[in-house]
Amino acid sequence: MLNYLLRTAMPANTTSPVKSFSSQIPQDMERPDIEQQDTEPPQTRQMIAILDFGSQYSELIARRVRETQVYSEVLHYSIAMEDLRKLNPKGIILSGGPNSVYDPYAPKCNPEIWDLGVPVLGVCYGMQLMVQALGGKVEQADKGEYGKASLFISDPTDLLTNVDEGATMWMSHGDSVTTLPDGFRVLAYTENTPSAAVADPERQFYGVQFHPEVVHSIGGMALIRNFVYHICECEPTWTTDAFIEEAIREVRSKVGDKRVLLALSGGVDSSTLAFLLYKAIGDKLTCMFIDQGFMRKNEPERLMKLFNEQFDIPVVYVDASDQFIDQIEEITDPEEKRKRIGHEFIQVFESESTRLGPFDYLAQGTLYPDIIESSGENIDPKTGERVAVKIKSHHNVGGLPKNLRFKLVEPLRKLFKDEVRKVGRVLGLPDEIVERQPFPGPGLAIRIIGEVTRENLSTLRDADLIVRQEINRGGYYNDFWQAFAVLLPSIRTVGVMGDKRTYAHPVVLRIVQSEDGMTADWAKAPYELLERIATRIVNEVPGVNRVVYDITSKPPGTIEWE
Repeated sequence: MLNYLLRTAMPANTTSPVKSFSSQIPQDMERPDIEQQDTEPPQTRQMIAILDFGSQYSELIARRVRETQVYSEVLHYSIAMEDLRKLNPKGIILSGGPNSVYDPYAPKCNPEIWDLGVPVLGVCYGMQLMVQALGGKVEQADKGEYGKASLFISDPTDLLTNVDEGATMWMSHGDSVTTLPDGFRVLAYTENTPSAAVADPERQFYGVQFHPEVVHSIGGMALIRNFVYHICECEPTWTTDAFIEEAIREVRSKVGDKRVLLALSGGVDSSTLAFLLYKAIGDKLTCMFIDQGFMRKNEPERLMKLFNEQFDIPVVYVDASDQFIDQIEEITDPEEKRKRIGHEFIQVFESESTRLGPFDYLAQGTLYPDIIESSGENIDPKTGERVAVKIKSHHNVGGLPKNLRFKLVEPLRKLFKDEVRKVGRVLGLPDEIVERQPFPGPGLAIRIIGEVTRENLSTLRDADLIVRQEINRGGYYNDFWQAFAVLLPSIRTVGVMGDKRTYAHPVVLRIVQSEDGMTADWAKAPYELLERIATRIVNEVPGVNRVVYDITSKPPGTIEWE
């Protein structure tokens, strides 16, 4: 909770203009005046470096590598060679990207990479970059290739071992390799792409025109395992137990006998962090739960009971719901809502931390995808300028005010969400927390489209409770990434109930399936489940007379409505 709210905080009168583990924060991201956590992996840890050229799948590549139990980091493509050498990667993967390699301002990696003496795998744009840099030629294709394509293998050794002939691979390119550099040969092709996979085995350079990291690519994981294990000769040392042991050592070394403050939200991230820190430093940890009035029904009470009574981890409860709701009264812009909530959270947090303190360290449940999604970067091919692409203010990323003089502890910032769940299980968290579906930092405030009032919050809480009850009752909870209700209080629709005309609000049912939240598909939920949810909401929630189902995927939509 704190991580999101501090990230989005601005003065209230300011208007808005897979089984894996990663750590790198882009160098141009602003961070507050706090002590930075050392994220460099130990020199004994084998790792694969992923150079990011702006692909939406870069972090997914990292997750796939980590599924092989080998550590990986996503790094900016312009990383200094000195810094890359310090990481001592066993291999390098060049990501895809939206640019064409022949554009004058297309992003390029340091040419010294080709002389490092480690295997390199180029994916889509990364393959084209490798080909062009080493003397080959890339041109706009006569036919682009997007979506599924069958892969025909001419050389099944090395990279394509155990990848079946005719396997489906996911394509997304309008350019193609027309001339290979000296030393390269074709490993596979598709109907529209003569060089779908290429290699220079002597120098251990490999390239694929498809995306092996996405679930649509059948045999993609076999290819990644081939690169990681057989070509880079990595050992599977990146495990959950190893991470926990290392994180505890780092926390104890960093914190010493100082006090640490953690703002607990009850979600997977902050709860796992609380267990990890309590295991590391015991009563030098203070957990504080600030109830801002936007939680789901009965959640604050359940959270306090779990931690204080069942887990024996003391939590200080702060009820600030009235002042939070007052702060966003009559505010309808979603970014302004987020920033006002963040600003108010800082006020409450500063006051309560002073009362409970002093503290030397602030613990945050920052995860790697939080960082990456909040600071997307691309290169404008016409100007060569870096263009920041921010979909919305995100959570768990920096943004701390300059006057909060804490040192920062972020033990989970190397992890993806699925890895946090693994850590939570090993630490002993119950399933109701480990399997908890993601819940936004601003809570129900951004699931009410428009003005947030106490009446609207009560309506949405009742509808949301029905959604959760029916999904749990049917045994569907773990089948969905997220399932929730959205209230549209500014819209009324005509209905009939008991032979009388009604004019009430609609509720939107949003159920999605995803691996990491970066992309998502709407869930093909059983009709019987949808019917039960809709019937109960209309019958039991006053002021609602219609339920609709959102069948938009991400992209083009987002999972949350605001």
